[in-house]
Amino acid sequence: MKKIVLVVTAMMAVTFCNAETENTNRVVNNVEDYNMSIDMRRLAVTLGLTQDQMETVKDIHNNFSDEMLEAGRQTGPEREAMVDKAVRKDVHSMHYVLTDKQFRTYMRLLGTTLRNKGLK
Repeated sequence: MKKIVLVVTAMMAVTFCNAETENTNRVVNNVEDYNMSIDMRRLAVTLGLTQDQMETVKDIHNNFSDEMLEAGRQTGPEREAMVDKAVRKDVHSMHYVLTDKQFRTYMRLLGTTLRNKGLK
């Protein structure tokens, strides 16, 4: 009985280690992972944007998307530096335009998006 339990435990440990390694060693090489296109109407509804805010947020996001696509074309440390710079610039600009409540919601959405794409 001890042998069976040990074998099952060992197999589960190997399986979990493999799954963890595959997930953490994922390398983002696909430029499509850097495509940050979103539905602006949904974002506007989610954040409760006014018309003026919506236009400004659209411009800021278009610049952010362009910078992220450019970062996706780079390799190595340049890519990471460009992604960090684009995210910082986007966050700074959005903080200026959005209210505190809207900004917190936007940060949650941005963080989730970047994690889901494997960029952070």
